[in-house]
Amino acid sequence: MKDLVKVIAQALVDHPDEVVVTEKETEKAICIELHVAQEDMGKVIGKQGRIAKAIRTVVKAASSNEQKKVVVDIES
Repeated sequence: MKDLVKVIAQALVDHPDEVVVTEKETEKAICIELHVAQEDMGKVIGKQGRIAKAIRTVVKAASSNEQKKVVVDIES
């Protein structure tokens, strides 16, 4: 999941070298944190959060075979 989020985010931003993705796993959920440059926040979130929602949808579909909830947090 971590690599999937990183590839998607690097394709969207102007500073792909500043994209950092971390993954934390608990017994009930997997939390993926996406850190991008401050200037790229708008490109990752999109108008009315559409791009962020699309990223979360893709990750949810890719993790459908796992029994854990996957949460994607976007931070600057």
